[in-house]
Amino acid sequence: MKAGSKFLNAVSAVALSASVVASGAGVLVLASAPAAEAATIRSVQVRGAQRAGEEAVRSNLTIRPGVAFAASDIDESVKRLYATGFFSDVRISVSGSALVVTVSENKLINQVVFNGNRKIKDDKLAGAVQTQPLGPYNQSMINADIERIRESYRAIGRSDVEVTTQTADVGQGRVNLAFVINEGDRTKIANITFVGNQAYGDGRLKSTIITKESGPLSFLTRKDVYSEDKLRADEDTLRQFYYNHGYPDFRVVSSQAVLDESTNQYNITFTVEEGARYQYGNIAVESTVEGISGQDLEGLVETNSGSTYDAREIQKTMDAISKRVSSAGYPFARVTPRGDRNFENHTIGVSYMVDQGERAYVERIEVRGNTRTRDYVIRREFDFSEGDAFNQGMIARAKKRLEALGYFTTVNVTTQQGSSADRVVVIVDVEDQPTGSFGIGAGYAAGGDGFLLEASIEEKNFLGRGQYIRVAAGAGTDDARSYNISFTEPYFLGYRLAAGFDIFKSTTSSNDYYDYSEQGITLRVTAPITEELATTFRYTYKTIDYEEDGAFGDDGIPYNADDEVSKTYAHLIDKGEYTQSSVSQSLVYNSLDSQTLPREGLFASFTHEYAGLGGDSDFYKVTARARYFHLLSTEADLVGSIAVGGGHVFKTGDDLNVFDQFTIGGRQIRGFKNDGIGPRTDAHGDALGGTSYFNASAEMTMPMPLVPEDVGFRAAVFADAGSLFGNDAKTFGDKVNGTDMSIRASVGVGVMWASPFGNLRVDYAEPVVKEDFDEKQQFRFSMANQF
Repeated sequence: MKAGSKFLNAVSAVALSASVVASGAGVLVLASAPAAEAATIRSVQVRGAQRAGEEAVRSNLTIRPGVAFAASDIDESVKRLYATGFFSDVRISVSGSALVVTVSENKLINQVVFNGNRKIKDDKLAGAVQTQPLGPYNQSMINADIERIRESYRAIGRSDVEVTTQTADVGQGRVNLAFVINEGDRTKIANITFVGNQAYGDGRLKSTIITKESGPLSFLTRKDVYSEDKLRADEDTLRQFYYNHGYPDFRVVSSQAVLDESTNQYNITFTVEEGARYQYGNIAVESTVEGISGQDLEGLVETNSGSTYDAREIQKTMDAISKRVSSAGYPFARVTPRGDRNFENHTIGVSYMVDQGERAYVERIEVRGNTRTRDYVIRREFDFSEGDAFNQGMIARAKKRLEALGYFTTVNVTTQQGSSADRVVVIVDVEDQPTGSFGIGAGYAAGGDGFLLEASIEEKNFLGRGQYIRVAAGAGTDDARSYNISFTEPYFLGYRLAAGFDIFKSTTSSNDYYDYSEQGITLRVTAPITEELATTFRYTYKTIDYEEDGAFGDDGIPYNADDEVSKTYAHLIDKGEYTQSSVSQSLVYNSLDSQTLPREGLFASFTHEYAGLGGDSDFYKVTARARYFHLLSTEADLVGSIAVGGGHVFKTGDDLNVFDQFTIGGRQIRGFKNDGIGPRTDAHGDALGGTSYFNASAEMTMPMPLVPEDVGFRAAVFADAGSLFGNDAKTFGDKVNGTDMSIRASVGVGVMWASPFGNLRVDYAEPVVKEDFDEKQQFRFSMANQF
């Protein structure tokens, strides 16, 4: 038999063993049969590829001249050609010894436009779709783009968005494509309800989750936007809340979000099972690590027998033990808590089992979900990188750090098997949240001084780089003005050092006898010592300028009063410019469970400062302050706090300047002006400051009665007390009041609101112990907002 006849017989066998299927687009697809006889061709002919080019078609074929092929190769070639997106029809046939590939080309996209969109800008939608100008018109890709646009609108709470397309032929095989969008109304959340909760009411549970019911101001916060991911995150939040408050058996039975299409609103229901509340039973630490006994690690345990079960304390203990064992030369150490549950008396004994763990290494760290924050900002919070030893304790610490940044609504760190048994892939899923804020602080001073106001704007994650920047300006009575600019780089030179600067300027007047202005710069760097302890070093240089407000004679004494006392007073602060150059160091301990609404934990700081590196000031100052928060009632959400503070300045040269001394008031003892207490001149009542001070406060906050708790209102009652005393500044014989250690005290009430504009607070305080020369300020208002 001749070769040509053999070839034709083989092709016929292939054709007979294949079935021809017509698709909706009229495309012929050959489905191969396993028993088909192989065939060969001598050439490939391409027809219809005007724009794509013949070589582009040939490169996507699995069939080559001189190489045997079967119907399965035809199938694969057809699939590859369709996958390019350039062809609407593909036909493959055999003609003699040639393979003939006939294609019909898709039209090219000339322009992509979006019509009807107002809530999402064109550039955002263009980044979401895959169809691009000069690309092929591919219906499958366009259908996928329609779904991507819908998903973008669902993410901002518009689930009923409608998306269609229109095309306009512009000739030469090109079309303009328009996505026509009917945005519809915002999809809201009508109700969030809980079923099965006994220990906590719906309001308390609503306040813990991310998703919120729609309200008049929800368009600002966007917290009433439903998404499946947020619902899963809320389930985890509920679990953590119960685990941290004594309910280890808690579980979310189900969570359902039902859309009422008639009102375009979701109704969300969480069905939960709380279980019993437990206390800790016996606590033990057992170690199989050579050279490290359980007794050596017992001092790191934070769980105590008889205390309410708290999953946070278990995690802290695991982190502390893991870090200690790792630092002793066992990087793979594993800490496993084992519970011994007593169902009769509702106690859980915890044994921390410490072993060397299996050797594993980090293959890679994969970051997902960050649309604004840069990858390296997230990666640097891990104490390891690719190739380092894997340690579960480090994962927990990194997750805590990422959550503490305040850049993300959710942080989830998981692991999966790498390319081999000893390789681990760390996956970090995050969701960015707004990190910019503006703030307004205001106060009202009794006695005719009127309102004082400060406005600020800050960004905690500048350009997604994790940098902090703040700009503030203030104004008040007596031509008072203030300006501040702050910047912080949290990882200076690639190290865990927060370096930054503060530039400031302020001016004020005092009873028409002098104008005061202060301006300068502070350079600072903060280094962590532990996860909760850090130290900060600062250098500050500032100039202080005093100018008389009226006419004055050659001796510098103003002539804006006839009495001798006023002339003598001018010598307390000689006209002219002063400079101050100082260095300081602070230690800060922070174990608060939340930086916005703490319920548990301690914040404490100690600072000492020396001025005398040139300039006109020569002193050594020591200050300290601390505030402790404790949840008094979990069920009622009553939070108590106690604050104390104090300081003393030592002169290390001649007499102190007035501006070297402490001034305190309404920030420490509400009900008074900021410099409303302490030593003052008898003639004019100007604050001189003091060499020593102390203060103490007690406060209790609670949900606002008769207001749903998830609205965010809280009430506060408080009592403040303290004193500012002593004076080492020259007085030139002028009488000074208030140098003794006289106690001032006040009581008051406050209202806090976690509003869409940020955390607002209004306080009213009434001084109950004061001196006649003290200056009151009974109302104070503050506000900080995220946008």
